Amino acid sequence: MPALTGFHEVRFPTEIAFGSAGGPERLTEVVTLGSGHEERNSRWADSRRRYNAGYGIRSIDDLDAVIAFFEERRGRLYGFRWRDRLDFNSATPSGTVAPTDQTIGTGDGATADFQLAKTYGALHAPYQRTIAKPVSGTVRVAVDGLELTEVDDWTVDTTTGVVSFQPGSVPAAAAVVTAGFVFDVPVRFDTDRLDINLTSFAAGDIPAIPLVEIRL
Repeated sequence: MPALTGFHEVRFPTEIAFGSAGGPERLTEVVTLGSGHEERNSRWADSRRRYNAGYGIRSIDDLDAVIAFFEERRGRLYGFRWRDRLDFNSATPSGTVAPTDQTIGTGDGATADFQLAKTYGALHAPYQRTIAKPVSGTVRVAVDGLELTEVDDWTVDTTTGVVSFQPGSVPAAAAVVTAGFVFDVPVRFDTDRLDINLTSFAAGDIPAIPLVEIRL
């Protein structure tokens, strides 16, 4: 049988993800000098998120759904979408998406494609995160604060997060391009094995369902 690789444009069951734990991680190398001072070096340019979906299992039906999802993904083989309940849109978790939420580029009169991104922080060392999996129907785009119309003025590839402006709507030189959106995190299972504990006929749990963010 040939190897199966790639990414499935399907989201892990949202109701189970709601009870998950996890967040971003970084890899920093710290060297303590003889003087007691430190030298610190970031090994990764981008953070990477890890989650444990096991905490969201509440019923035997949840168990069944996770097993089916795991089997169809072939364990670690296929990537898939994950909804991070703390960080899933361009605003705040309780905020409303607006077309001016995030700056994604500056026009030059010729460039038509802009990658969706979300910026964290502002004063010292802002971090811009690439958003590759926006949710269809949630993206809003503005140029210099004026919201433009999807299809007529621009389109978005929800598998890559690239916004493409139509001829005649390409942002002019120095024009600020902004966007608002809801997004998923591309992840995969970080295990090829699920250890299931059936504590009773009607309930059970999977102590750990590790997931890790993937680069696309």
